[in-house]
Amino acid sequence: MILDSHCHAWRRWPYDPPVPDPDTRGSVEQLLFEMDVHEVERAALVCARIGEGAFANEDNNEYAAQAAQRHPDRIAVIADVDCSWRPEHHTPGAAGRLRETAERLGITGFTHYVRATNDGWFRSDEGREFFATAAELDLVASLAVAPAWQADLRAIAREFPTLPILVHHLGGVSARRPSFESDLAEVLASAREPNILVKVSGFHYHSARGWDFAYDDARPVFERLFAAYGPHRLCWGSDFPASRHFLTYTQSLEVVRSYADFLAKEDLELVLGGTLARVLETRRPVPVPSP
Repeated sequence: MILDSHCHAWRRWPYDPPVPDPDTRGSVEQLLFEMDVHEVERAALVCARIGEGAFANEDNNEYAAQAAQRHPDRIAVIADVDCSWRPEHHTPGAAGRLRETAERLGITGFTHYVRATNDGWFRSDEGREFFATAAELDLVASLAVAPAWQADLRAIAREFPTLPILVHHLGGVSARRPSFESDLAEVLASAREPNILVKVSGFHYHSARGWDFAYDDARPVFERLFAAYGPHRLCWGSDFPASRHFLTYTQSLEVVRSYADFLAKEDLELVLGGTLARVLETRRPVPVPSP
């Protein structure tokens, strides 16, 4: 069983440079094709309302929800709620916006991208209400947080122990940064909180050379995360199709399946799908109201 904990799909390709096929390159049909080819049973589709002008994806949450309605056994919607590119980011009313999105779209979870500098919002009254609402609604929290946020993330995890928190892309550490060791120490410290999990994804972001498969400088980070978190709190993700500039879907999978030689067979099965399956099975998404 293979499940993808981190992928995207857009109605229009949102990134520069422009591509010759903007209406199909990032489509959910492309994602489902890759899933079929690689025998991936289900994917957590992380929404991102990004892009500008003709390539804006303001409706990305709705686009993902429509895909999940067509393919309920394949797609779990992780909606974009107040991410850092949004004008409402860390403004009053975040909990209400989360509730409205959940009740309207019947999402499995939400994603929240923050800026690299910690603004203290997680521990604010607004932030704590936001995460309390997520816990109440039995949602999955999929968070893009830099290491500077880890201490506050641990506080949130302790306050809301039933809320599963999935941290993106090997915890956001990078071999490119002089602060690499101290950054990784923060992510490893968060293993003390049992409801914090880490996505084994985005090796290309953390390597000094994002194109250099099989990421010899990033795989040791995975091994250290494995030692701290164990296979029950690590989830593989492809980052498709954002990752296409660096690697194929096959390579995103094989960097774990073929190159992580420290994983026993049962560990690999959990990282590639068992862990995420367990998390998704415990969630009770808010039902979509009848028309």
